[in-house]
Amino acid sequence: MDPMAAIRQTFFQECEEQLAELESGLSSMDGGAADSETVNAVFRAVHSIKGSAGIFALDDLVKFAHVFETTLDAVRSGRLAATSEVIKVLLQASDTLSDVVRAARGDGPADEAKTQKVVAELTRLISPGASASEPAAAKPAEAKPEPAMPAEKIWVISFKPRAALYANANEALPLLRELGRLGRTEVVLDDSALPSLNELDPEGAYFTWTVTLHSACDERAIRDVFEFVEDDCVLEISDQTADTAEFDPADLGEGFEFEIYAPGGEGVEFEIYAPSIDEPAVMPAAVEQAASGPVEAMAAKAESGAPVGATIRVDLDRVDRLINLVGELVINEAMLSQRVLEAGIARASAVVVALEELENLTREIQDSVMAIRAQPVRSVFMRMPRLVREVAAQTGKQVRLLTEGEGTEVDKTVIERIADPLTHMIRNAIDHGLESPEDRAAAGKPLEGTVKLTAVHRSGRIVLEVADDGGGINRSRVKQKAIEKDLISPDAQLTDNEIDNLIFLPGFSTAATISNISGRGVGMDVVRQSVQALGGRISITSVPGVGSTFSLSLPLTLAVLDGMVVRVGKHTLIVPLGAVIETLKPKAENVHALDAQQRVLSLRGGYIPLIDVAGALDYSDTPIDLANAVALLVEGEGGRRAVLLVDAIDGQRQVVIKSLEANYRAVPGIAAATVMGDGRVALILDIDNIVSVSRDGGRRTDGEAKEISFKSEMTHV
Repeated sequence: MDPMAAIRQTFFQECEEQLAELESGLSSMDGGAADSETVNAVFRAVHSIKGSAGIFALDDLVKFAHVFETTLDAVRSGRLAATSEVIKVLLQASDTLSDVVRAARGDGPADEAKTQKVVAELTRLISPGASASEPAAAKPAEAKPEPAMPAEKIWVISFKPRAALYANANEALPLLRELGRLGRTEVVLDDSALPSLNELDPEGAYFTWTVTLHSACDERAIRDVFEFVEDDCVLEISDQTADTAEFDPADLGEGFEFEIYAPGGEGVEFEIYAPSIDEPAVMPAAVEQAASGPVEAMAAKAESGAPVGATIRVDLDRVDRLINLVGELVINEAMLSQRVLEAGIARASAVVVALEELENLTREIQDSVMAIRAQPVRSVFMRMPRLVREVAAQTGKQVRLLTEGEGTEVDKTVIERIADPLTHMIRNAIDHGLESPEDRAAAGKPLEGTVKLTAVHRSGRIVLEVADDGGGINRSRVKQKAIEKDLISPDAQLTDNEIDNLIFLPGFSTAATISNISGRGVGMDVVRQSVQALGGRISITSVPGVGSTFSLSLPLTLAVLDGMVVRVGKHTLIVPLGAVIETLKPKAENVHALDAQQRVLSLRGGYIPLIDVAGALDYSDTPIDLANAVALLVEGEGGRRAVLLVDAIDGQRQVVIKSLEANYRAVPGIAAATVMGDGRVALILDIDNIVSVSRDGGRRTDGEAKEISFKSEMTHV
């Protein structure tokens, strides 16, 4: 790969992180947390994007980010109040900046008209006299007079980089440039620590810069310049306004001058004094005082402090390969344990003890490797505020998004695949769930509706909830629409829960007209398919007039699974443990036949479908003997329950998931496969599919599961 292309890719990855931080900060400001720390974080995000974009000559991105940054600087300095109107414009600018970044990356052109409109709005904020269509710079006379600036101070900054600063691709010159934008500067370079060429370490750091800054800025503004490198340097800042009144820069001796271009302003002149290597540096008393004791004390303190945490960027393919290899390690460890068990070695022997230690170590390695892919759902949650603003604007509704549990961690693969389902659900909550402002006012509700997005760990799974305080599901209308679209029969007797789940049927929609948001009958059925593909379940809780809550229950990872090992005839199957509610021993008097194939089990005053797993997978044509059978009460998608009949339960085990579709082909009723300790392949049941087919009276007749099970005795997927 071209080195510049790799650096460019890294830049855009960092842009995504900065945009997420920007979105988070603006959302906090919108919620009333417009403190200096939050505002500074927002400013730094835009400033970082602008600075790095200039390296790659991304002029459009630099220009827009510069206008955005100027407005944020006005908020940071207190010249512009962070009112709700201002924050609204800043949120629009954040969305536009995301579009401009994507355009710079080559993901399609940005909307130029929208960009110019946002630029005009930002300009209007900092220069109220400018028109909405003309930049304020064209009419400087109409702008309000600037407030009186504070008196100029003289700051002395001693800056000594460490080797880590250069190792992290930072340089001293850009920092000096930023200081030059704060005011007039005189810079003294101390190279007395520079060793001879034979002793020179190319990766070392030997220079110290002492900068005298004449500016009305405060110390915080100076420290902001060094914010990204402060841990990689020794920095001392002192106010020498009184002590350096008689200091003349001419006393520094001969030096050289250069000019640095500052966007939107005049060149910034620096005069740097560089003494020759043969003579020691001569500094004025004030500068010498600032660069002596305190700097050495800070260096000693930094050297004795805790090391700064570091991160590395690793290609995802390498992580996936590592996870696959660890999975194979787990399988081989299980095989070894099986061989030792079959050999009849005593449990107290040294071999078994060592094997148990290996098992614990293997499990710890597996957990650690899986944690590498675990990421907080914050990256998905950060996309939703923009979506809410866009849909709210299209529907004319006032919506506030609340998020909770952004730090909840889940496998990266799951994170990548839940973005679309959440997008559909939030759009649906705003468009169909929340009432119009007029209807909310008539119902005595606040004009602003609320959509709450929550993530939480529960029973070894991640549960995502999208809740709204709207009018709830209009069940009579839902049922009528389903009848009109021939999705159900007119005389169907459905419970409230069954009516609610009608919205997941393909082609179903209650929208009166087709719009950009809804009305085409796709959306919620896509949500259910996506959730099922992840091995998850979705359920609905709705109260008319109060609101609705959609809950997604998903596995934390798609690589390993906690399962219950069961035997069906001569075959070993895995039932996902998260779907098992309880195990029981069925009694013949509690089993009732509905027809030749379907039976139900009477349990706690209700009737639950009874599924013979051997028959459902075409393993056997003979019904299972209830006297010797074991029953598993399981719950599938939408809260539907069933009782699975198997021959025996062999225990619980965490298994490594192997894709059946990638290694063989998709099989109805089977979700995936795994390799057991004896080397044979065990199939993992697709609970939702088996339950839904059995409720419809279906039966597996293709024999694929049976065929795979027989092949698995000799095949390692």
